[in-house]
Order: sequence, then C-alpha cells, then structure tokens
Amino acid sequence: MRIAVVNNFYPPRVGGSAHMAESLATGYAARGHQVLVITAAYPGAPAEEDVDGVRIVRLPAVRLPKTTLAVNFDLTFATRPSLPRRLRALLGDFRPDVIHQHGQFFDLTWATGMWARRNDVPALLNVHTRLESPKPMYKAVFSALDVCLVAPILRRYRPMHVVMDALMDDYIRRRYRRGVSGTVDIPVGLDPEWTRGGDPSGVREKLGIGSSPMILSVGHVIPLRDRVTLVEAMPRVLAQVPDAKLVVVGGIYYDAFLRRADELGVRDAIITIGAVPKAEVPDYLAAADVECHSLQGIGFGTACLETLAAGVPQIAAIDEDHFGAIKIIDRVHMHLVPKDSPWPVADRLIEVIRNPTVSRRMAEEGSSIVDKHFTMSAIIDKHIEVLTGLARGSGG
Repeated sequence: MRIAVVNNFYPPRVGGSAHMAESLATGYAARGHQVLVITAAYPGAPAEEDVDGVRIVRLPAVRLPKTTLAVNFDLTFATRPSLPRRLRALLGDFRPDVIHQHGQFFDLTWATGMWARRNDVPALLNVHTRLESPKPMYKAVFSALDVCLVAPILRRYRPMHVVMDALMDDYIRRRYRRGVSGTVDIPVGLDPEWTRGGDPSGVREKLGIGSSPMILSVGHVIPLRDRVTLVEAMPRVLAQVPDAKLVVVGGIYYDAFLRRADELGVRDAIITIGAVPKAEVPDYLAAADVECHSLQGIGFGTACLETLAAGVPQIAAIDEDHFGAIKIIDRVHMHLVPKDSPWPVADRLIEVIRNPTVSRRMAEEGSSIVDKHFTMSAIIDKHIEVLTGLARGSGG
C-alpha cells in the first residue's frame, strides 16, 4: 500500500502531533508499505531526506509571528502560489492509495484533501487539537474559525476521522459532523520502552535540587494546559513539604502560571526548563516523584500516557471512562482529581510524596495498562487496518 502522511508538524520539530506522525510513518514503512511524508519546512531540516524507509519532503513555508491567539506556537504554513503544482507533482508521482492527515486546521491538510477529492483517493484524518480556549474571546474566535473555515473545507472531501477519546468524539460530532464520512476509535499510541530507564542523577544535579521532592510537569504550557491550578496547589504543598520543587519541562507559550506564582509567593519553588529533546525526557521522568500537568479537564494526551508508561505516579483531571472501554481507575492506575481544583491536587501531591512505596506500586499498575492498550505497535496495526479498508473501498 502507498500511504501519504501529511502534517505541517514533523520532527525535528517537537510536539505530540509531530512525534505521532513520525512513529506512524516509520511503522508503516517497517511493515512493508511505501510511505511519503509531506510536511512544512523547518529550520535546520533538509528539504528532502529518506529516514528509516520513509521519504520526507518539506515544502517551503512561512512561520507566522507568535501571537496570543495562536498561544505563541511557532505555526508554519506552506500556502503559496506554487503549492498546488508541487502537490500535483508529488502525489501524482507517488500515486497514494490513501492519505493519512494530521491536524484539521492546517493548509497542507486542506490542500491534500482537495487533491484527494479530485483524484478519488480516500483520506483519514487525526484531529490532535480541539480549537477551544477557556478565554471567552478566543473561544468565540476559534468557534468561528471552525464554523466558517475548517468545517466547510472538511465537507468538501469528507475524510474518515480518528476518535482518540470521549472528549474528541464529542468535539468532532459537534463541529464537523457533515464533514465526516465515518469515525474509528483509536487511542493515542506510544512506544513505552523509550520512556523508561532514564538517569535521574544528572537531572537533579543540573537543577541543583539534590534529593528534594520533585513535582514534574511535562508538555508545552498553553491556555488549555496553563498550570495555574498546579501553581495554586503549591502553597498547600509547601506548607507540608517545604523543600518540594515544581519542574516545568516544555515550551512556555502562556505564562499566566508564573504571574500567579509571583502573586502567591511560590516562584522560588518553580523551575522552568523549556522544551527539551525527546531523548532527555526519560531522565526527567526518572528523576520525578510525581507528574502533573493535565488539570483543566481537557483530555489525557501523549505526555500523560508517556508518564504512565514510565511508571511515574501521576495526577490528572479525567474521568475513569475517558477512553471508553479502557478504564483508568482512581488510586489503582493513577490519581484522578476534579478539574481546576487546587486543594484536591495539593492533597494528592502530598500523599504521593509522603507514601512513595504505595505510589510507585500504583504507578506500576498504570504502566501495565499502557503496555496492554496503548503501545504504538498496536496503534499502528489498527491504523493500517483502517487505511487498508479505505484503500479497498476506493478501488485502490
């Protein structure tokens, strides 16, 4: 099968969507499929290269200025007069049986979707990010973008949608239902092994925290994962565990949590690292006593699953049935708390730090559920099953 993987984000750019696309593309190639990746140019990355049997083509692109509306992400768009001609040449030569798209609001998704419609090639779309915001003004803008721009484009070629969890299922049905040819349930996948076996000593030495309890918070800081609740929990934590440190690893695209930390007088207990290479993440996971970043009730993404896989105690605001039939049980696999609730978060952080043996035993259960249901190998197989069905249905 010839599979074209499309994502404006792709390594060396970091991020969950980029790494997911890379893992799937590499997995498809390892199973004997021909794979072409179409992505946007990124500083320092070659325009074309072959990696692990995957041909990667990075098209010329413009990096938009960082704005609060775009939560200060380095958004890259490849739209220019030459784009349709370039895509016709690339996809015409490759002759894909199916196009696997990532991200519903990027120009490469839209452009390849139009190509797919004209050439009667089926498309599968993974929606990684919901266009939502806790800020009323941004919420209205994002809703308008969905209604006036994204949904009409999706209606023109109607891709099959991948549903990763209950929140995403609800979002897709509300925003894009007329642009959906069908849905398939596939959770986020990862390779659990890469998260394990990190070296904690180097991290603790670099941070200068010695043996102090380390609360890790992994992932980019954006309005939907703003860390404000976590910071508001810190005074209560520090009253019981005065030497605790909160270490935030990820790009800071929204700094309200730091302003709140100054207001609460806990700024000295917070260490910000910024984005780090993927290879360094296991060291931070190994050094942590507990991880906590998803507290606004907006999902349980790749970074959360990677924490579970690494066997690190975790606290998050999700329901036990977040993944449908795959149940995440409170105090069995991890700690579940109400969304936007600083005191319950603080109490669970204190509990984890004061009861390391019990906490690690619970974390081992969390690691086991990842091995059973969320391995990248299983997710790749499920995607291939869906892509094969789509290709056969189109006569490809």
